[in-house]
Amino acid sequence: MGKYRILILNKISSHGLKRLPAESYETGSEVTNPDAILVRSARMHEMDIPPTVRAIGRAGAGTNNIPVAEMSKRGVVVFNTPGANANAVKELVLAGMLMAARNIAPAMKFVAALQGDDASLAAQVEEGKKPFAGIELPGRMLGIIGLGSVGGMVADTALKLGMKVQGYDPDITVDAAWRLSSDVKRAHSIDDVFRHSDFITLHVPLVDATRQMVNAERVGLMKHGAVLVNFSREGVIDEQAVLDGLESKKLRAYVCDFPTVRMKSHPGVIALPHLGASTQEAEDNCAVMVVEQVREFLENGNIGYSVNFPSVQMPRESAFRMAIANANVPNMLGQISTAMAEAGLNIHNMVNKSRGEMAYTLVDLDSPVPKEVVAKISSIDGVLNVRTLPVIEN
Repeated sequence: MGKYRILILNKISSHGLKRLPAESYETGSEVTNPDAILVRSARMHEMDIPPTVRAIGRAGAGTNNIPVAEMSKRGVVVFNTPGANANAVKELVLAGMLMAARNIAPAMKFVAALQGDDASLAAQVEEGKKPFAGIELPGRMLGIIGLGSVGGMVADTALKLGMKVQGYDPDITVDAAWRLSSDVKRAHSIDDVFRHSDFITLHVPLVDATRQMVNAERVGLMKHGAVLVNFSREGVIDEQAVLDGLESKKLRAYVCDFPTVRMKSHPGVIALPHLGASTQEAEDNCAVMVVEQVREFLENGNIGYSVNFPSVQMPRESAFRMAIANANVPNMLGQISTAMAEAGLNIHNMVNKSRGEMAYTLVDLDSPVPKEVVAKISSIDGVLNVRTLPVIEN
């Protein structure tokens, strides 16, 4: 077969791209009829995504820039890289907490505005520093909403700094729960976190359930002088509610990675230019992870860390493999198996998994799959796309 074709929409770290062997892959920003797309922040909602695309790999955790629902209808697997940039975000969260606790941003502005010689500056510093006195972190309660890769790392570091930590995450995975320290107190609700925390940090995706999760009612529940940290998504907070909380001093500070016109100039806001994953290490880690995912999918059909399809891993035990993306409807496996049996194909191994409305099937066979069988399976109502994978030589 020819080379796999990968369209690259943003600059992707060479640490990842070099894992695509040149003899098997053609990559670039001008590639036509791609098998897969690699993307970081480019918005794809208005993009005409070619019908040849079978996978989209996002070098990062959030996939709001990708039309995931539309891709699901086409059977296109969308990958992301949860955890690859977790340390970078964790460090910035801690930096934001310290900046708010010690009034570092306004203190720096004060110093930058001073004029005169060194002796004059020293006098002005001593006279003017009192308003910037801060608080220390040990003994304070940190509330974490969302205990995935980033939230778990923030919890661990906060405990080591002497903070008390409580967390809330109704959708916590088994792996994340195992990694979480037993010293993290389990909050019974989001409201519990808001009532009892001195610092609150948000680590949730932007979905309907989390949109404007921080509203006027929840700001009203917060302890006086609490700090809110948002390195999640802009839309998880009600901007007016946060501004009102800052004006009433209910909020000591709001730290975010998403500047807006109303927020950026407010003295109680520390707004950064979307720096969460902007470290060389994070970019390298994300690139390596997403390239490995897309390559494994294209070459072997296996799926890991997809946001719209189930995780499916099946070792290759025969030379011939078929991958089928389909809607999660009754009797799908029966129809697929029947089509193969009628063609005299022997199934060596098969795995089928579902996730919500989507399902995915891998089938290893003892002989090649004729084109007419591929066409017959493709015509089954609910089948979204069918691929025969490269033959593995014994």
